[in-house]
Amino acid sequence: MSETPTPKKLFRKASDKKIAGVCSGIAEYLNVDVTVVRILFLIALICGSIGFWIYLIVWICAPERA
Repeated sequence: MSETPTPKKLFRKASDKKIAGVCSGIAEYLNVDVTVVRILFLIALICGSIGFWIYLIVWICAPERA
């Protein structure tokens, strides 16, 4: 019998946060280093406002996990 893998869920990570835990949650979800995600958000914020809006939307929509 084959087991179906459980789907991954995106959470904000409260234990490793600078502002709201969005970057650390995305990094855990994508299995990458949190520094890479933070740098990408910083670049998106500097190049335009899209980084701010994405961060804000994820902050509001993603539940927090310790």
